[in-house]
Amino acid sequence: MKTIILISASAEWQAVKPLFPEAEIQMTPFGESMQVALHGRDLAFVHAGWGKIASAAALQFVIDRYSPDLIVNLGTCGGFSGVVDRGDVILVERTFVYDILELMDDSDVTPYYASSLDLGWLAEPHPHPARRGTLASADSDLLPEKIPFLRSKGAIAADWESAALAWVANKNHQRLLILRAVSDLVDADGGEIYGDIEAFKERTNLIMKQLIEQLPDWLDAVRL
Repeated sequence: MKTIILISASAEWQAVKPLFPEAEIQMTPFGESMQVALHGRDLAFVHAGWGKIASAAALQFVIDRYSPDLIVNLGTCGGFSGVVDRGDVILVERTFVYDILELMDDSDVTPYYASSLDLGWLAEPHPHPARRGTLASADSDLLPEKIPFLRSKGAIAADWESAALAWVANKNHQRLLILRAVSDLVDADGGEIYGDIEAFKERTNLIMKQLIEQLPDWLDAVRL
């Protein structure tokens, strides 16, 4: 099974690299990549970059260049306080983009960039605790005033990239597994670590280590 592990944010990539100190770093048009041997599997790790633009472009590049059987995106997300807990792993089954602003008519533009991921090829029960759910994406950290709208659309957390990745994957009929762990919580008063990048990096280091440790078990659950 040819598998590509796609890592988005720079902090997430910087957390992953030290876990494979022997890996040779190479370059793609979007950033660094490395070939890794993990529990008997040869995996390609690719840094896609943060935000929807880099994510969409990098995913299409990976699909065209490598023709993978499976792409896995590991990363962090911001959770809605009272809906999820810090550290929860979300197995993403639906995404939508929420930062498109249409002022010329009052139609709902959300469905155009909404995607559902077919996870029927993933065996159950899942190898590790994970909550299936909807992630909302924007080129923005989560603003407290957006939470009521996002919850009305079924989202339980938000990030910068998942909706772009899911949309491109569906256009290419590409299997995509997105696992995002909640790094911080946001409520009506704001984000608990907004303005504290070091706290985010510390939490990201722990999350990415956990997700990499669990990755072989998730790959074992893939039925192609």
